[in-house]
Amino acid sequence: MHLACLSRSFFLAALLFSLSAANLVAGQSQGPKAADLVQDGQLINLQEPKYKALFQELEQQHHFRPEELRQIFHGQKISKKVLELMDRPWEAKPYYKYFPLFLTPQNIQTGKEKLWQYREVLDRVEQQFGVDREFIVAIWGVETRYGTNQGDFKVLPTLNTLFDAYPKRSDFFREQLVHFLLLCKENGIDPQTIKGSYAGAFGQTQFIPSSFRAFAVSFDGNQQKDVWNSVPDVLASIANYIKKHGWVLNAPVYAELGSKLQNGRLTEAMDKGWKKGRVPWQLVREMQQANLPPSPGNRPLSIVGLELDPQQSPQAFRYIAGYPNFQAITEWNHSNRYAMAVVELAEKLAKP
Repeated sequence: MHLACLSRSFFLAALLFSLSAANLVAGQSQGPKAADLVQDGQLINLQEPKYKALFQELEQQHHFRPEELRQIFHGQKISKKVLELMDRPWEAKPYYKYFPLFLTPQNIQTGKEKLWQYREVLDRVEQQFGVDREFIVAIWGVETRYGTNQGDFKVLPTLNTLFDAYPKRSDFFREQLVHFLLLCKENGIDPQTIKGSYAGAFGQTQFIPSSFRAFAVSFDGNQQKDVWNSVPDVLASIANYIKKHGWVLNAPVYAELGSKLQNGRLTEAMDKGWKKGRVPWQLVREMQQANLPPSPGNRPLSIVGLELDPQQSPQAFRYIAGYPNFQAITEWNHSNRYAMAVVELAEKLAKP
């Protein structure tokens, strides 16, 4: 799934390593969790001002009828499990525990089979969108095990739960709830029927509603954008998303920097506030004294620290330089751990 990053203060090392926001969240919460403040299954109060304002917007700006909204929202209840899962996302695991969840022999073998099975579709997707096929299929594999695990949470009550009872991201999920109702209206879908993740992502792509409306495409010869059942639509929609976020065909994705940052000037550059922990490519190459491949358009590189298993390595981190293609994956999901798992799965899929 692809949610907005939460900015938080943390140790300077976290800034330098450009670790995922989920990692920061895990170590900071001191007060009660959102799930502690509700009862599972409690009815949502639709008379609250925030719901009245939501209904007014849906009626006046998006032309929903009052009776239509009553049918959609009647009996909506809080899911405590959704709130519990939001407070402990998978991306909060250290990398040495995170990537084995996806780089399984089965996931690799199935991915290779999908590359062959859909090779003609992928030929067309690569040509039209300019995204390397192994990375498209790797995202598909990480998100839903190639469509076999699309989620068991009904999206409508999930988004209502997060809008109503997850205060730190209530505004975001209100926006997603509106997008969800609009995409259902635009595509003739009953909003009560769609299932997805605990964060409101759905389909084989695990798009959140705003991403579906912005990036989903039809690629199977009809006009319907079907990320649930149409593999051509799924593959093209993934490609369209990361292409729009800066992917360059056949360009480098990352470079190894070893277990130590070799020069304090990288630390200094990060400390000066380079956007999203990104450092000029020329500086990274100079300071690492490495023959790093050029960055497309000389765009900055991310410096990423990936946690190593302390029982297997005396070093705490494996450092990489993330190229714009790596950064395009982090626009899909803002976790660097997620992006590297996708990259390493893609590498496995590309091998004979």
